[in-house]
Amino acid sequence: MPRLMEVLEFLDDSGKTMVARVPEDGSCEIKWGAQLTVRESQNAIFFRDGRAIDLFPPGRYILKTQNIPAVGKWITSFGYGPESPFRSEVYFLNMKLFPNLKWGTPTAIVFRDTELKMIRLRAHGIYSIQISDPMVFLNKVVGTEGLYFDDTIANYLRNVIVARLTTALGKTLKTIFDLPEQFNQIGLRMRTELQEEFKGLGLSLHDFYVNSISPPDEVQNVIDTRSAIAALGNLDEFMKFKAGMALESAAENPGGTASAGVGVGAGMGMGAMLPHYLQQAMATKTPTPRATADEMMARIKQLKELLDTGAITPDEFATMKKQLISAM
Repeated sequence: MPRLMEVLEFLDDSGKTMVARVPEDGSCEIKWGAQLTVRESQNAIFFRDGRAIDLFPPGRYILKTQNIPAVGKWITSFGYGPESPFRSEVYFLNMKLFPNLKWGTPTAIVFRDTELKMIRLRAHGIYSIQISDPMVFLNKVVGTEGLYFDDTIANYLRNVIVARLTTALGKTLKTIFDLPEQFNQIGLRMRTELQEEFKGLGLSLHDFYVNSISPPDEVQNVIDTRSAIAALGNLDEFMKFKAGMALESAAENPGGTASAGVGVGAGMGMGAMLPHYLQQAMATKTPTPRATADEMMARIKQLKELLDTGAITPDEFATMKKQLISAM
């Protein structure tokens, strides 16, 4: 025999339920004079025979003909017996704010940087949503699901946000070096562009924040190298620093040949312990615009020798080589 409902209400203990159907397992017969309780943070939509009949704001209702157009049980019993063919259900929609929903780029997006050219960026942040049109949200998004949670809609909205983020970055940002002062501007632009999109789903976007936009690790390493060179002042000082660090590291290795040379030549000057090409590198001044092509090739060769011995990394070699060529 079908379930006969006398009291209809829903309480959410998790705080994550956006929509709940009563009864959860499907339609039922609602008793004449049944009590419907809609709490302050809820709206309820009454369905009968598969159609939305009315939307109930917060309050307590006694379901009679003045609330819902219903056919009395005693009438339907003549044609259908004790089991009425008329089925009803109530959907409770949680109208509260759903905060701290997370968004992020599943894969890095391509960005044209004015200084670093084409790079890939990753981004993430948080946002908050609220149901603004219960009827639209229920019919367009939820459908006939018995329970619908904020995590479910967040998975879909994440794809929408990432698609709009690409456009916002192209219109707002020129180079990632300007990011610290552009976070608020990007967040405001994103919120404006997403409002209309969310409205079409029966949702309103309460706030939107960008917590981080960063390049991949390999790009960050190049930026760190560039910063280190700028901090040291010029290429000549940087090469001396790297050569000294390589010599110190070799001296700490008891099995290395460089440590033996350091032990024997402890009383000698630093220049006698360095290989000839390192002395040349340290003695070489930063190239001037008058440097000839032969001089430039010789200095690039010295950089290559430093690379082969491990005194500098491949990224540092590429950066310094580019600086030398640009100085021609």
